[in-house]
Amino acid sequence: MKANVVEAVQDALRIALREDPACLVLGEDVGRNGGVFRATDGLQQEFGESRVLDTPLAESSIAGVGLGLAAAGMHPVCEIQFAGFLYITMNQIGSQVARLRLRTGGSLKAQMVIRAPYGGNVRTPDLHSDSFEAIYAHTPGIKVVLPATAYAAKGLLLAAIEDPDPVLFLEPMRIYRGYREEIPDGRYTVPLGQARVAREGVDVTLVAYGAAVGTALEAADALATEGVEAEVVDLQTVAPLDAETVLASVRKTGRAVVIHEAARPGGLGAEVSAVIQEGAFYSLEAPIERVTGWGTPYPFVQAEGLYVPSAARIAAAARRALSA
Repeated sequence: MKANVVEAVQDALRIALREDPACLVLGEDVGRNGGVFRATDGLQQEFGESRVLDTPLAESSIAGVGLGLAAAGMHPVCEIQFAGFLYITMNQIGSQVARLRLRTGGSLKAQMVIRAPYGGNVRTPDLHSDSFEAIYAHTPGIKVVLPATAYAAKGLLLAAIEDPDPVLFLEPMRIYRGYREEIPDGRYTVPLGQARVAREGVDVTLVAYGAAVGTALEAADALATEGVEAEVVDLQTVAPLDAETVLASVRKTGRAVVIHEAARPGGLGAEVSAVIQEGAFYSLEAPIERVTGWGTPYPFVQAEGLYVPSAARIAAAARRALSA
């Protein structure tokens, strides 16, 4: 079947609801309206109001109810309409969801997924385009997944629903309906915690995740016209981080550019850079470059093109690494 990212997410949810009687979906407008991006369109009609539940506009309650359901043995998939609203859920996620398994010595677990669209360059209002993944990657006990393709979105989401630990599943809005690709019918999974090499190369490594992977591939295409073979690594999961795939690539190329849309200070680019410095220092031929958002709140639409990393900024960083 050919699907875009929204359709791949919807297909994964439909398979999970059909095959796992403990799975249910809850969130604001996920039922009757089918979600703000229609990722849950038709699911309530197919599975009923007891499996696909509309909730009040109360993000903390959505996460808290999800945790209670998970502790009782259910496998809830909670939708938060935009990742910027995750701030409201932080007490539940950081204090309860991420700690339940440890706190109870394994007698209870939080097998639950929290889905949220994130990322910029889609001309949204304030608090709708933020990338806060580093906050949750820094929260032990929760896994953080960010797909870059429709194939990965379906396979990673099914793996996340099956995982015994809580998973924050962040979906890049910019590529929701950007293209369609062929994905398998039926169930398949993509392992959590495993990066993929999206493009082979030998001269410089571009490390990215989410929608930034597509931008990195555009930069690699531009560099190829100059005779530069850039390797693109798609992290897919940032907690846990697949250090070995990143290090293997950097040991081969000797140069690294780390890319993300989130603000630069304290971002995951710093963590990936530290992993490279610790594990591939003697292979480096140049300082590690970072191409990120800036250390400001996400700007209004007139300036977001200057905030989100572009293929031109990534290619320029790669050239700096190559010229060092």
